[in-house]
Amino acid sequence: MKKISTILLAAFIIALLAACGSDQDENESADDANGNLDEAKDEITFGATTGPYSDMVTKAIKPLLEEKGYTVENIEFSDYIQPNNALDNGDIDANLFQHKIYYEAFAEENDMDLSELIIVPTAPMGLFSNKYESVEEIEEGSTITIANDPTNLSRTLVMLEDEGLIKISDDVDPLTASIGDIEENYKDLTFHEIEAGQLPRTVDSEDLASVPGNFALAADFDLLDAIALENMPDDYRNRVVINTSDLEASWAEDIKEVVESPEFEEIIDEEFEGFGKPEWME
Repeated sequence: MKKISTILLAAFIIALLAACGSDQDENESADDANGNLDEAKDEITFGATTGPYSDMVTKAIKPLLEEKGYTVENIEFSDYIQPNNALDNGDIDANLFQHKIYYEAFAEENDMDLSELIIVPTAPMGLFSNKYESVEEIEEGSTITIANDPTNLSRTLVMLEDEGLIKISDDVDPLTASIGDIEENYKDLTFHEIEAGQLPRTVDSEDLASVPGNFALAADFDLLDAIALENMPDDYRNRVVINTSDLEASWAEDIKEVVESPEFEEIIDEEFEGFGKPEWME
């Protein structure tokens, strides 16, 4: 009888442990499916557009994360659509190429749940000229090339207003901005709208060109050669963007930690001269 009781007790304990293990596996599987399981992740895949922000990942973020023990891959994209699609699909963990206004509009339009992790130093819009050495020299009736997309155009209008060249409407919408938002044109400037990536080529042929920082750098311009640089609001600065479900992940916290580190700022000062720093960094 004692032997039978012992066997039955052992069988009961084994069954109980198996049931507990099964429940735990089911709970872990459910947590993993919902993106709630904070695994010991040691590989991080970034996505960035070709140019200065891909360079920022490889020269500043990647080496600092590798010091923390991560393996970091950076995938380069040539457009502004695929980095968010890749993030939403889980092909990458984070991307770096976009500002707040763009990613919020893109996420809403495409039913994505994206969040910013941290704002990074960003190349400002620059007013370039081979004819004038200062804004004060700009003559009446000068020609200027500007971006034909609303987001870059709205930034151009704000920069030109800051420099005292125009006055714009108080309710400019950065998603629909146009030259129709100009209320006063103090120098009677003639505006030519073209695709943003072509703006660097127009510096030689036009009196002035308003060039987004990433395209200026891609064309080997020195940002400090601009006769004016945009006083960029943080909403227009680029940020590391991740899926909202990953905001509490330890690897996401580590990305934020390295960007906030003195070592990161030192690399920015050495390698990315002219980049405007976000408010938190100032």
